[in-house]
Order: sequence, then structure tokens, then C-alpha cells
Amino acid sequence: MPDFAVPVEPCVERPLFGGAISCTFPQRFQDLSNIREVPDHQEVFADPNRDESLIVELLDLKHDVADSQSALWFLQDLANEQDSAEDLVVESVSTVAPSDAPFLDPATVVTAVVGQMAVSKGRQGREAQNTVRVYLANIRLKGVGTDVLITAYEPLLIRKFQVEMVDEDVDGTRRSS
Repeated sequence: MPDFAVPVEPCVERPLFGGAISCTFPQRFQDLSNIREVPDHQEVFADPNRDESLIVELLDLKHDVADSQSALWFLQDLANEQDSAEDLVVESVSTVAPSDAPFLDPATVVTAVVGQMAVSKGRQGREAQNTVRVYLANIRLKGVGTDVLITAYEPLLIRKFQVEMVDEDVDGTRRSS
């Protein structure tokens, strides 16, 4: 019988937030803080060859959000930020069993959601939105008042969008490229 197992990628453990925590994931992801400024509450990694990204965020605990719905709440919030709330498709919502997160206190609530939405990079408009699958997990650390978000983006449809470049010649006339 043929072996259909998915090959295991080389992974590396990476210190996050100055070494306060660490996470292991494929080494193909580059630390974007080496390329651009990243806010102190985020760690951002990307694989430019696959246009995939991974973000770990430390946020103030959202006390008004139910534990069981926290990952879904954050996904909906993200869709609103991306002007994509009407396009959001929620594929699954789950609570992670304590046995599946053995390194966390059993009282810690971990929820996860998978969905699809349209997103734009940087200042690109809706016409440049790509369709991505978003994998989002929320670890609620109530003892320290923190929601830890782990978000991974997998592109499903990349729109080819070219911004028209407009330059001015030395004489002041405009030309398009």
C-alpha cells in the first residue's frame, strides 16, 4: 500500500517576545521584524514563496467576550477591520480540550476557529483583496489578563492587481507606466 503521509517540514523553536515564550513552526517562515517595524505586542512571520503568514499577538483580555466564543469574536473583529465582514465564511469553531494543550494549566480556555475572508495588503483597496483561509486560536490567560491570539493565513485566491505608477518627468509632464 502506498504511503500518503505528508512529509514533515523542518521546524525550529523560536523565542517570542524577548524569550518570554517560545513556539515551534516551519523554518521557512521569516521573522518580519528583520524587514519592517512590528508592534511590540506582535510577532509576525511570513513565507514569501507561499504568501502565508503567522502572527502571535498579546492583547488585553476581553472580559465581555464569552470564553467559548472568543476565537470567533476575534475572527469577526478581524473581518470588520479588513472591511470583509460580509464576505466572512466560518468553517468551524471549536474548544480545544485540556488534554490537547498539555503544557497549559487545565483551567486555561483555548478556542479555535477556521474561516475564509477577503483581505488586502497594506493600503490596497477592495479591488485587490485576496481570499484567504484564516486559522485563529485564542488562549485566554485570565490570571495575567491576556488573550493570546495565534493567527495563520493561507492564500486561496491571489488577485493580480497592479497599481498604475505615475511619475513626473524632469520637465514636469506626467507619464504612466
